[in-house]
Amino acid sequence: MGMSEEKQEFPTAVPAPDTDVTPLTLTMVGDLLALSRESPRKRMIQCVHKGDDAGVHKMFNALQPATYITPHRHSNPVKTETVLLVSGSMLYVEFTEDGKLKDHILIQPGTENFGIDVAPHVFHTFIALKPDTLLFEIKDGPYAAISDKDIPDWAPAEGTEEANAFLLSLLKELAERTNAAAEEAKAAETAEPDAE
Repeated sequence: MGMSEEKQEFPTAVPAPDTDVTPLTLTMVGDLLALSRESPRKRMIQCVHKGDDAGVHKMFNALQPATYITPHRHSNPVKTETVLLVSGSMLYVEFTEDGKLKDHILIQPGTENFGIDVAPHVFHTFIALKPDTLLFEIKDGPYAAISDKDIPDWAPAEGTEEANAFLLSLLKELAERTNAAAEEAKAAETAEPDAE
């Protein structure tokens, strides 16, 4: 069985419990994280909203390192996206219209940046940095697979060799930028006269 066949057989999401009141439990997210480790996509969604037609979509998203979330935006129809990190560590990565790296933000629970709210017109992705990264996502509904995300022409499709190369190249560029910023900070620190 090929990877694409395996991906089609493995679910991408767990449906919401059929309850009026749904406790959000450690068991629920523990099971979800276990599924994400087994998933060929290295991620799994636990829906909390009751169906695709819900006006607000609420979900846990369990991510493992090396999962590739295709760069996208939510502009047609217009949808905002809010993400709160529950555990792990991830990078929010923003792109220009033509696919150049514009900005990135480290998001970790219990730190200054523990979540992010993304406007509909912004091309972005998320990169899991630690195993068992868990986020809670809130996005406008309803959901229709054909229009949920605007995928730019420059973003490789998930599951392709091009996607793997894109993710590695992106990580390399992010590392180079981080190293350059660290060097600049070090140089600025050594250039300052002692305040004695």
